[in-house]
Amino acid sequence: MAGEPALPAHERPADNTPIHTANLPATPTRDRNIVASAWIEAPPELLSSGDDIGQPDITYKRRIGNWLLWRAGPANHADARYTAIDTNDLTRSHTFRLFPNGTGDGTGPSGAGHTRFRTWKEDLLGRHTPVGEPGTRE
Repeated sequence: MAGEPALPAHERPADNTPIHTANLPATPTRDRNIVASAWIEAPPELLSSGDDIGQPDITYKRRIGNWLLWRAGPANHADARYTAIDTNDLTRSHTFRLFPNGTGDGTGPSGAGHTRFRTWKEDLLGRHTPVGEPGTRE
């Protein structure tokens, strides 16, 4: 789709083609949504990560360092949950809950709690923001 504009995430067709961990792309897909149920090695926690918020559709977003980022629900203005799965240990994961009003709540690999998605993603990359900085909590 070179040269064509990226489709908004909610307009991208679902891609149910079975895919292995090694074949999940590093960067966001702009023409389709890879669904979690297509991921052959998907841990059960991921497949149910949106059930409690009424968002059973979970799609792949991108790699962040050694983490695979998935989202249940829309990117904003609704309940959503991001789940990061460690590519080195698929049983290791962290989540970030995004609320309709734009606030959030999640714990990163450092053990720090985050209220901002950006600081949670930085924690995934090993750039932990010290407690007391914007977006973190004790």
